[in-house]
Amino acid sequence: MTIAESVVEAFHRDGLAVVEKFATKAECEAMMRRMESLIAAWNPENSKDSVFSVAADAHVSSEYFFNSSDKIRFFLEPGATDAGVLKETFDKSRAVHKVGHALHVADDVFKAYSTSEKVRQVALALGWHDPVLPQSMYIFKQPLIGDAAVPHQDSTFLHTTPRLTCLGLWLALEDATLDNGCLWARPGSQKEGLRRVFVRNPAYFGEPGAGSLGDQTQPAIVFEAVPGVPAVAHEGQAFKAPADAEAAGFRPYPVKQGDLVLIHGEVDHMSFSNTSPASRHTYQLHLVEGPSQGITWSPRNWLQYDDGRPFPKLGPPAA
Repeated sequence: MTIAESVVEAFHRDGLAVVEKFATKAECEAMMRRMESLIAAWNPENSKDSVFSVAADAHVSSEYFFNSSDKIRFFLEPGATDAGVLKETFDKSRAVHKVGHALHVADDVFKAYSTSEKVRQVALALGWHDPVLPQSMYIFKQPLIGDAAVPHQDSTFLHTTPRLTCLGLWLALEDATLDNGCLWARPGSQKEGLRRVFVRNPAYFGEPGAGSLGDQTQPAIVFEAVPGVPAVAHEGQAFKAPADAEAAGFRPYPVKQGDLVLIHGEVDHMSFSNTSPASRHTYQLHLVEGPSQGITWSPRNWLQYDDGRPFPKLGPPAA
């Protein structure tokens, strides 16, 4: 699939761009049907203490979350639970915030899309040479209770050295509108630098090579400010209204089913809560440049394969 030069230019200028009609209606509906099957087979009793709280990051201290890097796991909406347990009044299909983080390797339907040649061609067109896939997520943005995503930069959570190479590929499986929580972004903010990183806390895990765990009463993952990069007033804070986001430089990006949003790892982006009766399903991939290009996945990232194996490639390196 050929990506228009205007889309590539917009991505490098603004940090976000849209490829219209990237996936067909049939592809989108196939992924949605497959997710229905996965949820039907899922027992919420196996997902206790898996509430995904965007504001508080409360989920990140659970083993269920930490061990999801190569598994399909279900994370609940805060509004659908009571003390971490699914409320009896909620159908499980309406209670899930997201499913992650290995749909791209552990499920054939999602793997077929994730490793397709057209996904690889997008990455190559944007300047990646040998991309690998650390993470995938299916986000539901449930009707009436879908939680907000506070302003953030993806490279905060998925960072590489000696340079940052995270790229988000955000596929709209349903229309994403101003009413049901479409993406908002601050164009050009990727040029300001990465403000902070979200890393495994050595106080909790123990120092590498020490052979023992640290203090389990400490936070498992912590934010660390990046030296020399100014903070912003809205860091990790949900805006109360669209006018507040616009005043801070954000603009909305409503898209149609099948459209693909390209997200630079350092661009500031967010979404409002979904208070509408319509869901906003998306399938999101995060890729980084591969080790053949001199890039190293940070050992401090929360997401790690326990056995140290490499992340799956999108295909052969660019010539």
